[in-house]
Amino acid sequence: MTTLQHLNTPCALIDIDKMRHNIARMQQRIDSLGASFRPHVKTSKSLPVVQAQLEAGARGITVSTLKEAEEFFEAGIQDILYAVCISPAKLDAVLQLRRRGCDLKIITDSEAAAREIVAYGQAKAHAFEVWIEIDVDGHRSGITPDDDDALIGVASVLHEGAMSIGGVIAHAGSSYDCATPQALLAVAEQERSGTVAAAERLRAAGYSCPVVSIGSTPTALAAESLAGVTEVRAGVYVFFDLVMHNVGVCRPDELALSVLTTVIGHQKTKGWAIVDAGWMAMSRDRGSARQQRDFGYGLVCDEFGKPIDGYLMSGANQEHGIVSLACGVDPDIEQRFPVGSRLRLLPNHACATAAQHPQYQAIESDGSVHAWPRFYGW
Repeated sequence: MTTLQHLNTPCALIDIDKMRHNIARMQQRIDSLGASFRPHVKTSKSLPVVQAQLEAGARGITVSTLKEAEEFFEAGIQDILYAVCISPAKLDAVLQLRRRGCDLKIITDSEAAAREIVAYGQAKAHAFEVWIEIDVDGHRSGITPDDDDALIGVASVLHEGAMSIGGVIAHAGSSYDCATPQALLAVAEQERSGTVAAAERLRAAGYSCPVVSIGSTPTALAAESLAGVTEVRAGVYVFFDLVMHNVGVCRPDELALSVLTTVIGHQKTKGWAIVDAGWMAMSRDRGSARQQRDFGYGLVCDEFGKPIDGYLMSGANQEHGIVSLACGVDPDIEQRFPVGSRLRLLPNHACATAAQHPQYQAIESDGSVHAWPRFYGW
């Protein structure tokens, strides 16, 4: 039996019990609010993780790359939403998947892109299902809910071009900047009400809008009402991370993803332990630096995942990490973390850290470890 002690470092670890707890928590919450749940699988990009989400009650998946759509369709998942505005060059790949039986939905937020979809679809005699992206918070892309000209303009192009308008979709990315329950609740309601309003405008203008899809991990866990919403999407909840902890939606002991690392040296006068996990293992994501608590490049835990109070990964080179006190210098750093000792590092951003690794080492409650593949590419 492979166990933690057999693993080479650095490597990405999944605590299976914590992952299952996180999956059940989210699924139960969305079920209780009367919507369906379509998890975003860009965080894990791993079939065993996604299978656990579907087994818990998820209906369909959300992807951010066509590579994800291809991989999960090959594994037997048909109901897939590609939640990035489509570029014309990718319509060939979308059509190929749809003609093979994949129920792949695409999104757009402009008349120009809608015209490209229509022109391609008509040339290929194929009606794509297209959802319209709504901008509820100025965070990224989309049409603002009250921009009737743009909203109806896109719908008109799609409808007159014989494409299927599947619904509206929004993502309240500004929720990641929240630091209080009150602020988070306000963003969640803004996301819900804005997206529902856009759907109602489309329907009032005579266009079909069967799906109202919203979601981010923080708003999904904060929302008190999903009135008018048909489905919710969220992704990082499956592992959680330090940014989500700072937002206030999880505890450190609920983080299911970590990086196992080995102490390889010291700088005693600086109070540093040097580990073999640099930014190539953790990523350069410093999302917590903009929040109420800065965790450096990661929170330091013992080999079994218990946080070690006061220590973080304070610096990172490509293959070297620096572990130190968050404040002050530890004169006993060599004794505290001897060469050869192993630590776990909890990441700022689970998606970015996971992306550094070709596979996960998934740990069962009995200590056994299984290699779970993940994939790359667009």
